[in-house]
Amino acid sequence: MVTTTKMHTNSNLGLYLVTDEASCLGRDFYWVVEEAVKGGVTMVQLREKSLSTRAFIDRAKRLKDLLETYNVPLIINDRIDVALAVDADGVHIGQSDMPFQAAHRLLGEGKIIGLSAEKQSDVLEAEHWNLSYLAVSPLFATPTKTDTEQPWELEGLQWAEMNSRHPLVVIGGLHTGNAREALQHGASGIAVVSAICSAPSPREAAQQLKTIITTPEPFKTLNN
Repeated sequence: MVTTTKMHTNSNLGLYLVTDEASCLGRDFYWVVEEAVKGGVTMVQLREKSLSTRAFIDRAKRLKDLLETYNVPLIINDRIDVALAVDADGVHIGQSDMPFQAAHRLLGEGKIIGLSAEKQSDVLEAEHWNLSYLAVSPLFATPTKTDTEQPWELEGLQWAEMNSRHPLVVIGGLHTGNAREALQHGASGIAVVSAICSAPSPREAAQQLKTIITTPEPFKTLNN
């Protein structure tokens, strides 16, 4: 086992919304995000795989303006150029995206950089870098993203927590029914897509998740 000293956990990691317009079910994208933030989302990642660069920048600018009102950081998925163009708060990169060292050099100090970890070797390699967070992905199987390794599950998350000095964000199949278990097994933050974007009320869905994150687990008593 690797002996690690945990880095300071960024308070923005608590409830992390990853956007997906299709999951908004035809509703206004910005309305869904703002409702989620009003419900307690603490950080938003803009993930766009199909937009042109100009359209991506335009969306990022508008979203950044919205989020600044609530003092919520904007993270751009993958696209360092878009992050630089709008002066986003940071980026999230996957294993096949730009290497961490290059991203850090381009963005400079003071920016949030998160990295996906899809297998144990990713966790161990990340020990060499001063990441803002490591995203254990996917924690559970999810239809939102299918081009990933096998799910970590809770035992895998616990292994990652024991072998990483970084705050861990979990994504993939998270909802109100399993978020507390993820926190109990080492997660510092919960990242969700459809659990908020597809909910009848994004604000209420965010409120429910935020309550789980911020409320200590009640003591269990034995039945007589």
